[in-house]
Amino acid sequence: MMKKLLYLLIIFLVQSCSKETRPIAYGKDACDFCQMTIVDRAYAAQTVSEKGKQSKYDAIECMIHDLENSTVTMAVQRVADFSDPGKMISVDKAVFIINDSINSPMGAKLAAVNRKTYVATTKSADTFSWNDLLEHLLASDSIIQ
Repeated sequence: MMKKLLYLLIIFLVQSCSKETRPIAYGKDACDFCQMTIVDRAYAAQTVSEKGKQSKYDAIECMIHDLENSTVTMAVQRVADFSDPGKMISVDKAVFIINDSINSPMGAKLAAVNRKTYVATTKSADTFSWNDLLEHLLASDSIIQ
């Protein structure tokens, strides 16, 4: 009996420290920042801390707000690929687009697409790398509060 408990405890500890993201249960999981239910596969985001804590967000701007207020080091930061909803990509492999035609859940008009497949379709869109996006949004205080 003790051997079984020890085995289960080891499995639990190994899984709880994993730095791999767990799938988002759309329509069930709540955003860790604003508490809204995550429903739109085109705008979601996720983080995993160095210690394995999972966080899920209904919008990229919620993830940015959460990161802004955090001192925790993140091992993984992923965003939904707007051109392939539900597919998550690393923030380092994304191009971030701000355009009035984008209806992101929190109103920042923000989406991400895979850098490899991105083709500019409109001249009125502002595009950013992850670091440039953080600098732009946090400096201008233009993300929705």
